[in-house]
Amino acid sequence: MFTRKLEAAFAFYDLPFDRAPRSIGDDEIGKRAGTHQIPILETPEGWALGDTTPILELLDARIPSRRLFPTGPLGVLVHVVEEILDEWVARVMVHYRWHYIENTRHVIEEMTGKKLSPEEVSQHPMAQWGPRACRATGTFYEAQQKAAEAEYLGVLDALETQLETTAFALGDRPTAVDAILLGGLHAHTHADPIPDLSSLGRVVAWAEGGAVDAARNPGDAELAPFPESTPFAQHILAIGAAQYSPFVEANAKALAEGSKAVEVETYAETTSYLARVYPEQSRQMIQRRVRDQLNPEERKTVETWLTKVGLGCFLP
Repeated sequence: MFTRKLEAAFAFYDLPFDRAPRSIGDDEIGKRAGTHQIPILETPEGWALGDTTPILELLDARIPSRRLFPTGPLGVLVHVVEEILDEWVARVMVHYRWHYIENTRHVIEEMTGKKLSPEEVSQHPMAQWGPRACRATGTFYEAQQKAAEAEYLGVLDALETQLETTAFALGDRPTAVDAILLGGLHAHTHADPIPDLSSLGRVVAWAEGGAVDAARNPGDAELAPFPESTPFAQHILAIGAAQYSPFVEANAKALAEGSKAVEVETYAETTSYLARVYPEQSRQMIQRRVRDQLNPEERKTVETWLTKVGLGCFLP
């Protein structure tokens, strides 16, 4: 998903790139980037970078006319919406991929180039890894799975409605939010058999090239202003306040206490998660943006807004 997110971003920047496969295990590029994960971006200078959000900020500085994180308070709003999609809504992709045998078979057969029996699919190492990832991200139990699916399909419904009036999720030019939305669609939900997105005509057309076409000549296109933004943005912010904020604060507390597990109420029932370092690192990126990239008046405005929308978890 994050590889597809970065590819979408490169299309928005109108930048050329080459794809290269990663080795399994201790490959040189992974050592240089300090990660076993994908994607890794190797720049013309030979830098190896492995986190999409900082990568987009680097590219913003190189191509400011097409930046995907605006400056000022609006940039904070974009970053917060992207964060909720990256670190919360995206977990449903893992659930869809590994809890539906049709999807699991589809991706394993695509990777191996072989037709597999149901037994071969269930015994494949990737099929063994998937449920563990679901447990770590809180979608192990059926009630949580159904709630996460409903949440994600609600996100796509909100995007379908938004695309009736604007070319992108937050206005008439792309942002990092559009990159992660396309990442999920291209890698998972519009690529796998389940879910069926055929009723979402505008979303499907947008994913199949409409977004890239709309970004080719941005001209004077603008984003919706801070703090109102778009109905889609408000939809995601509400999810963040209700579901992601309690998790990310509980995760920070668990890390500080050295706990391996996080227990927090999600969708009205207590749910267990693996305590993970990255969501806290990612939250701190937003805190630093608020603290370091705004003037005093802007910071006061943003801090008031974060409190008002129930996202005080991102206050410095």
